[in-house]
Amino acid sequence: MVSPVLALAFLPLLLTLLLRYRHHLALLLRAVLLGWLRDRLSGVPREQRAFQYLLANAIPGDPRHVLRTFDRWSERCEHLSCVGPVKGQLLERLLCERAPRAVLELGTYCGYGTVLMAAAMPPGARLYTVEPDPQHAAVAEKVIRLAGFDEEKVELIVGPSAEVIPRLRERHGLQRAEFVFMDHWKRCYLQDLRLLEEHGLLAEGATVLADNVVFPGAPRFLQYARSCGRYRCRVHRASLEYCPAIPDGVAELRYLGAR
Repeated sequence: MVSPVLALAFLPLLLTLLLRYRHHLALLLRAVLLGWLRDRLSGVPREQRAFQYLLANAIPGDPRHVLRTFDRWSERCEHLSCVGPVKGQLLERLLCERAPRAVLELGTYCGYGTVLMAAAMPPGARLYTVEPDPQHAAVAEKVIRLAGFDEEKVELIVGPSAEVIPRLRERHGLQRAEFVFMDHWKRCYLQDLRLLEEHGLLAEGATVLADNVVFPGAPRFLQYARSCGRYRCRVHRASLEYCPAIPDGVAELRYLGAR
């Protein structure tokens, strides 16, 4: 049994930790625990609830309005792990500057980033987006079409990235990506970057943008990008989507070619 004196000795440390990580605990409560409870009580996954909100409030064929409606849902109703409006500005700016013709997204989730990128790409460009979860992909498909993008503009590919990447050229006609956006499982970032290299799917000068490299973090990915000699790498400091008090960052890589 812990003595009262020993318990009191740890009380300041506990209070300090609670104060320091209060925003992370609030996120855990809102995004994980309450979301799980609503899923069980309603029998409808949160992603489908978000789509029902879009159907009721978004203007079909207007991607900007679809994104703003998504933002209202995530800010006022339930947290969704999308790139969000703040980091989305960086993504949109780089797409406009680089004007890529072939874009690859790893991690479609609900389609927020997909809609943002499809709206920012130049005419005639094509977006290949990969989502491993069939249920998320079903929601994303409806969101993408609601925003007004057809299969010629956006191709949604369902399957684990490690299985999809090796067959992107043969099955889907992607010769080389000029822009890659990673927003899937952080533990897959390094594996998938090396797969893209191995299969010659990165055009020289291609941009690779990776979200959430600070929180929850992708340290092995960053270490590789900075040390392998194939990339110029910088990290844009930002905050976690819809959680301005939690620091985050987006890694921007510029592919220099095979070395």
